[in-house]
Amino acid sequence: MSFAAAERLAQTLLYEGYVLYPYRASSLKNRQRWPLGALYPPAFCAQGHGDASALRSEHVVTGSAASVRGMVRFLQLVEREETPERGAVRWHEAIERRIEIEELALADLALGAATIELEVDSLHARVCVSAVERRAGVHRLRVEVENLSECEPCSERAELLPCTLASTHVLLQCTGGRFVSLLEPPDELQAETAVCAHIGCFPVLVGEPGVDDVMLSSPIILYDRPRIASESAGDFFDATEIDEMLTLRVLTLGAQERGEVMRTDPRARRLLERTEALGAAAILELHGARRPPDLLSAGTRVRIAPRRGGEALDLVLAGELATIASVEQDFEGRFWYAVTVDCDPGRDLGRQGQPGHRFFFNRDELEPAP
Repeated sequence: MSFAAAERLAQTLLYEGYVLYPYRASSLKNRQRWPLGALYPPAFCAQGHGDASALRSEHVVTGSAASVRGMVRFLQLVEREETPERGAVRWHEAIERRIEIEELALADLALGAATIELEVDSLHARVCVSAVERRAGVHRLRVEVENLSECEPCSERAELLPCTLASTHVLLQCTGGRFVSLLEPPDELQAETAVCAHIGCFPVLVGEPGVDDVMLSSPIILYDRPRIASESAGDFFDATEIDEMLTLRVLTLGAQERGEVMRTDPRARRLLERTEALGAAAILELHGARRPPDLLSAGTRVRIAPRRGGEALDLVLAGELATIASVEQDFEGRFWYAVTVDCDPGRDLGRQGQPGHRFFFNRDELEPAP
């Protein structure tokens, strides 16, 4: 996945929980807003509310000449000016902020951390990037984001939103190396991933299998390589919900409710207009989709990455290059790949279909080889 494509995913997550159904500022869930991934000023956190002023994201990167670049993205919620002629309600609207992380070599970061700061209005944030060389060609990368904003002691959370980093995300891209999955690390790197500590975020790989150059740290728990459903017409600010359900609920709003949604926030207004413009066919598509399996074809070069807990012979073949000889389907509809392994002297027999020289794996256990 390109970095731009990963940004689109981050953009959706950035607004998770920003405004919730029924998308009216007067509804209780939108009057008492608790932004996800919020980093509050340290003075407010010191009052014992259990809130955080900093997050930490750690990663394992392989490659002796690896470097990283990226950005920290968050929302600054600023109270808009009242517009009595439109009957606007009190509301904090989002301004998107980002702190760019220019390309940094991990070897240099192991000698000294890099810091970047952002000051805008009453908000002051700092990003610190550092690395530790665990062994030759393997680094532990750390990204820390801190809210350094000063504020007067107060108990009203809403008063602090303009100097709060809301929905803080870290997006990183690696060049000259690879990120290691923290959910399913290879056996030889489990010791390195086990010492990674994350505070206030959850890092996952983003992109196609076998391409491990982009990592996203989000306050939302995800799986590796998350995707946005192609059937989704746009953001409902609640990506964990079902688009079909929210579409039907929005279409039931009355005239008075619709009027308030239109006045609440420009994003809520666009959501309402987009949903009401959907035709019957587009709504029907939201009911579900049957996607063809992500198949590899015979002759494709792959690298074997067996899942943990499999057969002993499978684990012996971990990391070996192979070629898909055929694609088989069992009686339960599952697809299996018969491969011949490059290091097997009898691989020609495997290509002829002879037993003992063909090895079977599922799709998740094979990575396309360059």
